[in-house]
Parts: sequence; C-alpha cells; structure tokens
Amino acid sequence: MIAAPGLGNGATRRVGLLGGSFNPAHDGHRHISLEALRRLGLDEVWWLVSPQNPLKAANGMAPLAARMATARKVARHRRIKVTDIETALGTRYTADTLGALQSRFPRLRFLWLMGADNLRQISRWRRWTAIFASVPIAVFDRPAYSLSALNSKAALRFAAARVAPENAAGLIDRAPPAWTFVRCRLHPASATEIRKERPAAPARTRRRPTEGTRP
Repeated sequence: MIAAPGLGNGATRRVGLLGGSFNPAHDGHRHISLEALRRLGLDEVWWLVSPQNPLKAANGMAPLAARMATARKVARHRRIKVTDIETALGTRYTADTLGALQSRFPRLRFLWLMGADNLRQISRWRRWTAIFASVPIAVFDRPAYSLSALNSKAALRFAAARVAPENAAGLIDRAPPAWTFVRCRLHPASATEIRKERPAAPARTRRRPTEGTRP
C-alpha cells in the first residue's frame, strides 16, 4: 500500500499539491507553499517531484534523487512534505495523478497549487479540463505572468468558477470547478535562471515522459 507522505492513511487532512520537476527546488516554491498554508486553510503542502516532464527537455534534468534531496533542504518546514509519490503511483499526467490520489486517500481533501505561468499554458496539458473538474485550484501571482494568465484560455473557460480572494480560505471546501487568483508578494526565484548559473551537466539520453511544464 502507498502511504500518504508524513501521515497515516486514515488521517483526515486538507492538502495543497504543488507539482513539478523541482529542477531545482528554490525559495519561490517555499514562498508559494507558506502563502498557501497561511491563506487557504491547509494542514499540509505536498511537493510532487515528478520523474520527468514531457514538455521539458531531458537534457539538463537532474536525477530524481538529487532533486528530492535539494527539495527537502529547501522546504525546511514540518508542514511541507517532499514526495516522489507519482513514481509509486505510476502516473504520468496531473489529471491521472489527481485521480489516483483521490482514489487511494479518500479521506484527504486536495487543492492544486500553481503559479500564474502555468495557468497561462495549462491548456497544453493532457486532459486539462479534467484537472479543473477534479479539485479546487489556487493560482499564485508570478512576475510578468499575471496579465497573460488571467486572459488565458483556461481563465476565460472557467471564468464563472473563479472565487474572490476574500473567500480563498474556504476554497478547498468548494465543489470543483473552483479556482482563485492569489496576489501576494512576488518572489523572483526561477529554476531556469538558477540552472543557467550552474556548470553544464552531461547530457542525459534516456527520456521518461511524465507531465507538462509545472513549476
């Protein structure tokens, strides 16, 4: 049986899910997670460290074990859980991961967390409308992306399901589709910029297709 990260399978929790490559994890991920814990009434945030996103090149992708180790160092909070549970579930796409998590942990309530850059392009993800239909979603402001995100295909498609910021604390209790846009102090950290500052790593030739361009 696959155990829920950091808690017993029978426990009831309100869990925010932040998925992505975390290549590498950085303080921007932690900033979003702490804001989610503070504003959205969550018990925990899980960082879903994926094996490999299919919309991102495998070249330059650090091994999963290294990304997990870095994420644990960055998280530095007892209510932020770093997990590679997608590997154990055998899921490749967010919609499938959400379905598997809800099936295995029916007593947990889940809420999807993402940056504004991902709202802008979530319509490229596989079965993206099913994501909105599965769980409530909180979208966090990110530098230079807010305007385009709020005018994106997904934002316009689900405009009627948008929840006002003052009601965000109860978002996880709403039936999906339900989403909100969280304006908060912008954090400049970028995994892309961090990788640019690092020495080039040897090319990796093996590809493991997983999910889209998540934060």
